[in-house]
Amino acid sequence: MTSNRWSDLDRPPLNAAALQRAIVTPDGFWTELTVVERTGSTNSDLAARAKAGAAEGAVLVAEEQSAGRGRLDRQWTAPPRSGLFFSVLLRPSGVPVERWGWLPLLAGVATATAVSRAGGVDTGLKWPNDLLVTVDGEERKTGGILAERAGDDGVVIGIGLNVSLREDELPVPAAGSLALAGAKGTDRDPLLRAVLRSLADWYGEWRTAGGDPEASRLRPVYAAGCVTLGRAVRAELPGGDAVTGTAVTVDDDGRLVISSGGAERAVGAGDVVHLRNDV
Repeated sequence: MTSNRWSDLDRPPLNAAALQRAIVTPDGFWTELTVVERTGSTNSDLAARAKAGAAEGAVLVAEEQSAGRGRLDRQWTAPPRSGLFFSVLLRPSGVPVERWGWLPLLAGVATATAVSRAGGVDTGLKWPNDLLVTVDGEERKTGGILAERAGDDGVVIGIGLNVSLREDELPVPAAGSLALAGAKGTDRDPLLRAVLRSLADWYGEWRTAGGDPEASRLRPVYAAGCVTLGRAVRAELPGGDAVTGTAVTVDDDGRLVISSGGAERAVGAGDVVHLRNDV
């Protein structure tokens, strides 16, 4: 048989039919689940469907993305079937818009919880929405989350998770994968089911609480798993400004609070770098 990029026996395709039966249930939150072989960006595709009236709870999964996007318009690339690349559509009616900023953090908590349980890998959160694992004693990014508005009442959340990438396949040295972190298995089907169930549970609690991060337990759980807190950091802000100090907490709006020179500043957007030495 001629070898091609789809013939890696260590990376079987997702079982779309079984996933649909397990995830799309009459009493469940998810309303549809579609698996495509390849697309540019699941976020872009699902956002277009959202604007056309797709129902909340739609899930779009790709075996490969050719134009996957992370925060700050960074590209997210990985070999076919080497990870989980999917987006979900939420319509958080009844929750004040100012609390929607918690959604990417919520997705981070849900994903980290599911990966730790189903994959057997301790997963940390780097503010606002990177997933970190430990490989050879160092923190490496194995996943990321991108939340984007879709119309007036929709939010599309994209999740990318490196599952079986080998060292020579990593896009950058700072990247990692569940396999490299010693996962007990790299079967993507149970991982995807676990993440979607965890996400539905957390979203349900948060929405029932009107988006309140305390009443929904979101803020304390996020803070407990966020490896950024207590660290010396540099936040590179839009426009070229930067703040260097110690990350002390996450405020009511999900912003990172940095203590610097005796003052505290809340950062709502930007690129946070973990510094090795005290500042």
